Amino acid sequence: MSVLSGKRILLGVTAGIAAYKIAPLTRLFVKAGAEVKIILTPKAAQFVTPLTLSTLSKNKVYTDFITEDENQLWNNHVELGLWADVMIIAPATANTISKMANGQCDNFLLATYLSARCPVYIAPAMDLDMYQHPTTQKNLAFLAEIENHIIPATSGELASGLVGQGRMAEPEAIFEQISNAFSLSKLPLKGKEVLITAGPTYEPIDPVRFIGNHSSGKMGYALAEVARNLGANVTLISGPSALAVPKGVKTIKVFTTAEMYSAVHQYYKNSHIVIAAAAVSDYKPVSVANQKIKKKENALALQLEKTQDILLSLGENKTHQFLVGFALETENEVENAQKKLSKKNLDLIVLNSLNDKGAGFKTQTNKIKLISENSINAYDLKDKHLVAKDIFDAILEKL
Repeated sequence: MSVLSGKRILLGVTAGIAAYKIAPLTRLFVKAGAEVKIILTPKAAQFVTPLTLSTLSKNKVYTDFITEDENQLWNNHVELGLWADVMIIAPATANTISKMANGQCDNFLLATYLSARCPVYIAPAMDLDMYQHPTTQKNLAFLAEIENHIIPATSGELASGLVGQGRMAEPEAIFEQISNAFSLSKLPLKGKEVLITAGPTYEPIDPVRFIGNHSSGKMGYALAEVARNLGANVTLISGPSALAVPKGVKTIKVFTTAEMYSAVHQYYKNSHIVIAAAAVSDYKPVSVANQKIKKKENALALQLEKTQDILLSLGENKTHQFLVGFALETENEVENAQKKLSKKNLDLIVLNSLNDKGAGFKTQTNKIKLISENSINAYDLKDKHLVAKDIFDAILEKL
């Protein structure tokens, strides 16, 4: 499997003749299993068409804050900046480099750059005198100083007919540099087995109805993607969820708590890190009707019994695993989470509260406290992918 498999790559294309090189670069990333999204500045579309790049990337190409069609859709630059594992601006013209260095924000690409939380790579392309000009070199030096990665221009024949430094690096060279940045040998979870549960479990009442909850699976899926990006071999056991299966992650779909219990124990023994992010049903009907229950009476009584406690069983059978649980609380939150940490023999518990706006089920954000035996660390409201990174940072620190 390619080191780029499942990685999220955001390509920013500005108005230079070297924009034609983005087509083969896009193909290289897609063939390596990466998910590619592309932003063109309005004038870059004069050099390479959105249709070409959307066809190659298999994703919509962005050119402005609003998609000009009958729906007039707003494009969210913040969401794109948070989505990416890496952003590459290629070709980067002298004009765009100057704007980046000075914090200007007059197009969708620059707004996304200023919102990005991921590593940013800049591949300049311009005529040799422009590239060598002191202001361009000063701007590139400043961008490198604030932790952007500069992919130096190469020497050769330029569009002006002159020969010298200013050619954008070739697609193969850019691809190799990004691949090296994601090299598995540099990833802290290389060779580790990570087991994650996600989503709800449903308990049937009859062939039509079930007992369930509002979990979407977003937190568990985000954790699976972050673990994969850290080099781990990831197994995701998911209850019913509408989310796309993460690339490069072994995903097992289950429905009931009993099915999740069986699947988790199948992989638990060989796992190094286990994160139980699923919202498992605590109760199930004592009996399940074979036929749809008809609506006859004003009230219907269901007799329920406890389901198997997956997390407790993992804590009781823990040998070498680093075990992480979740606690969604509405009252006495820290106290209840600490009791769960102890009772279920966990190494770490992630506490979130339904009292916090933007946290909990069906949101793209979460606000957590990470609680261990000796510490409580609180975090701000964040996108769930950033929350997942915080959780793995804490796990790696403890390991």
